[in-house]
Amino acid sequence: MSSLINNTKNLWRRSISTKDSPYGIHLAHPDPTRLGLNHIVTIAVVGCGQRGKSYAKYALSSPESCRIVAIAEPRPKTRKHFAALHKVDITLVFNTWQELHAASAETINTVGKRLADAVIIAVQDHLHPEVTAAFAEQGYHILCEKPMATSIQDCIKMQTAVTTAGIIFGMGHVMRYSPYSREITEIVRSSALGELINVVQVEPVGHYHFAHSYVRGNWSNEKESSFSLMTKCCHDIDLICHWFSPATPTRISSFGSLRHFHKYGKPKGAGDAERCLQCPIEKDCAYSAKKIYLDPVSHGNTGWPAETIVDGLPDIENVTEALNNGAYGLCVYESSNDVCDNQVVNIEFSNGSTASFTMVAFTFAICERQTRMHFTQGEIIGDMNSFTVTDFRTRTTRVHRPKNEGSHGGGDLGLIRAFVQAVRENRQDYLGTDVNEILKSHLTVFAAERSRKEGSVVDCFVFEAEAKKGA
Repeated sequence: MSSLINNTKNLWRRSISTKDSPYGIHLAHPDPTRLGLNHIVTIAVVGCGQRGKSYAKYALSSPESCRIVAIAEPRPKTRKHFAALHKVDITLVFNTWQELHAASAETINTVGKRLADAVIIAVQDHLHPEVTAAFAEQGYHILCEKPMATSIQDCIKMQTAVTTAGIIFGMGHVMRYSPYSREITEIVRSSALGELINVVQVEPVGHYHFAHSYVRGNWSNEKESSFSLMTKCCHDIDLICHWFSPATPTRISSFGSLRHFHKYGKPKGAGDAERCLQCPIEKDCAYSAKKIYLDPVSHGNTGWPAETIVDGLPDIENVTEALNNGAYGLCVYESSNDVCDNQVVNIEFSNGSTASFTMVAFTFAICERQTRMHFTQGEIIGDMNSFTVTDFRTRTTRVHRPKNEGSHGGGDLGLIRAFVQAVRENRQDYLGTDVNEILKSHLTVFAAERSRKEGSVVDCFVFEAEAKKGA
């Protein structure tokens, strides 16, 4: 640790005496202040997997805006690759978030500076509250991947920690930040089509995407993660609530089940095979792990989802080993998953407007939301790539094709760009939301799941009051 502190002191001195340190490191002051338009926001990334990498791409494409200066990642090959890609100084590369946090604490105590301006938290969902509270207490601005947490109590604890620290807080509700969603939101806010009365939204998860993440993957078991409406669709509910704001949800109902991905759904021809690579009917199975991971890699596609199942290069050898020995090679009908593969949610708002949302696994489209919005004077129909706006008064229809800027229709880029700007200017409003609104939309998701499990219509006001009282 002493070598880290000595190195940090030297880097700090160089960053004062020169325009930029040789490592691009700026050691931030503990007090959150306006950093200035020309300030390059420095970021520590906790969790260098798919989501951490997605947000960090902005530092590579816009180095004049932000830089990754510290990381924490337990997987050695992933850690090494990420550090090399972002040219992170070796003394600021850590195995765990606890090591990064301890180094930050010592640096603050010794030098009087933080290691960075902000932290991206992209670890497993159940770790979000603990990691957020730890770095918020040190004064870091935080961008946390969705969902906020996996229990109501932990969500409220996070809200308390963020509020107490007075930091900028962003949530990985990337749906809000794509050009597609932003253009629709502008129309809603302008009242150009009158008042918004009803929204119908469908989240087509995708048959093999659902198998990857919610049958074989990290979000397959509610006890170990959370229910699928939360882990997959909390940003859909958030966006719907955002469109109807300032009206708030008053009543909610939900229905859903694990309809297909369990043992009695297994084709008879599969026999006793528990792994795809040993299955006699693998070629005829829509959920074949060979089709999902191995075949794309053999054709040169080493991106998602294959890159997520190995540490390091997703080549034929590594992927084959993962399928022979890990969860991603298991038959989807032999896995330990228990989360819903289809669910519907109905919401009534305080102004009398309504919304319905459907999540379904069994689609060829992957996450290309289908949206119908009904206004008093018109309607919007979209699919995340384009949308049509029809004005009843003029009987005209106009097609909008917003620019697609990458994953989630540009939502990932839009969020990290907004977060960096918010940190630089110390302006929470640049994110278009705050921790209180984020908590409220999460409570709406928890209320929907209570409705599904209890078979009741849930009063959102009563549910929120009880949740906060019990926290």
